[in-house]
Amino acid sequence: MMRLPLVVGVDGSDSSLQAVDWAADEAVRDADLPLRLVHASLWEQYEGDMPSTGDPGPAHPAAADRIVTAATARALRRAPAVRVESVVLEEDPVYALLREGHNATAVVTGCRGRGKIPGLLLGSVGLAVAGRADGPVIVVRGGPAGAAGPYERIVLAVGEPGTSGEAARFALCEAAARHCALDVLRTWLCPAHRAARHALLVGDRGHGYEERAVTPTTCEEQASALVDDVLRHPMSEYPQVRVHRCVLEGPARKVLLDRSGAADLLVLGVRRRNGDEGLHLGLVAHTLLHHALCPVAVVPDFP
Repeated sequence: MMRLPLVVGVDGSDSSLQAVDWAADEAVRDADLPLRLVHASLWEQYEGDMPSTGDPGPAHPAAADRIVTAATARALRRAPAVRVESVVLEEDPVYALLREGHNATAVVTGCRGRGKIPGLLLGSVGLAVAGRADGPVIVVRGGPAGAAGPYERIVLAVGEPGTSGEAARFALCEAAARHCALDVLRTWLCPAHRAARHALLVGDRGHGYEERAVTPTTCEEQASALVDDVLRHPMSEYPQVRVHRCVLEGPARKVLLDRSGAADLLVLGVRRRNGDEGLHLGLVAHTLLHHALCPVAVVPDFP
């Protein structure tokens, strides 16, 4: 049975071509994984607004055909045996990629588009798709060197309970395909003047949990227990993966940014609710999507 494709958003920018390269390499690791290159633009809104040079801009249908042709050729040069198809859609890029993602293994985007604000660290399309998709989205960051995957290491960031189950499965699957190690990381900070009520730590004496002051030790134990809980079921599906559990004190954004400098992929879990179309990305996800030094995979979990 044919696998669902990797859908790659292409717009002719250098960033989107790096996304094509990443997706082609990913497809090589899995011979049954095809690529679907998608260029979407509301070009009909701009028809007649041709530059004086006569060169069609990126919103024109002639340029759209050229963009997907070049992207297809690039993918096939990098991965000649991979099945590649392409499509030009006359619609908003965000909605097009969200819809395409319903029938995809994952959606892959670059970290910057062809927008008119060059200072943006993440294009609006990539941010919107990562924040609303109902399947995995990979934002290819880190430039050509970072996207090439030289470190043979994936980092899974364990978030709050209920956010990281699907992310753990995704990260283990990626590590198995790459034959590389997986670092499973949970950070913690110990708040002052607060009591802990955690079943795994203090037990149930029949009338509720025993209450005791939070200390660095109990915070670290809670973080470690959460890592174990996230890995308990998915690890049995990938016993060949070398998994390193890591519990560190410090702000999650800073710790994960530091770790992204020596990782091939950083995997984050986010919580979604069926039927909710809002943008659901926390501060940590926002920071990493804008600043990480390697590609970032955002994997939704539904309660």
